[in-house]
Amino acid sequence: MALQQIVGQTVTGLGYDLVEIERSAGGLLRITIDLPWQAPVEGEPVLPEQFVTVEDCEKVTRQLQFALEVDGVEYKRLEISSPGIDRPLRHEQDFIRFTGHMVDLTLKAPIGEAGGGQVNANRKKFRGTLERTEAGGWQVVWSEEPPVKPGQRVSKKRVPAPLQALGFTLDELRDARLASIVDFKGRGSKDGPVQA
Repeated sequence: MALQQIVGQTVTGLGYDLVEIERSAGGLLRITIDLPWQAPVEGEPVLPEQFVTVEDCEKVTRQLQFALEVDGVEYKRLEISSPGIDRPLRHEQDFIRFTGHMVDLTLKAPIGEAGGGQVNANRKKFRGTLERTEAGGWQVVWSEEPPVKPGQRVSKKRVPAPLQALGFTLDELRDARLASIVDFKGRGSKDGPVQA
């Protein structure tokens, strides 16, 4: 049986989602898991976000060690982890789940003439808000305006930089991840400011 199939069956059988399988030098086999996500149902209360715990990783490790030994998969070290703050986005459902979040995208090919002179033709990397387009596709929306530093005064007369948008398909992406933005004030809801 292929490694992808063994790991996939074991992880989903335990009630988790398989995010990524990575083989590294030195025989390291790194498996990233997440809790299953279901789209919120309209009219029902939104459940608080849940996270993978150490106990979840331990449970998957024990089961995978057994499954990999039975199938004779070669590895020296097995590492099970949660996706972390820079979670990779691999499937359509990941993009649906994280609509409205800041993401980092890397295209397979430079944007070229599609930028219409507004964006460097050689640019491949973008950071912005992930949005669904009216046609059902995806886009990332960003502004070239530098972020305001704490304590910096901003003139009310200053005209903000215009928002830019780049539409893309999942086939055009080399890599997509949640932007790793650390806020030491704690997690705030997407809808409102963080309360101190």
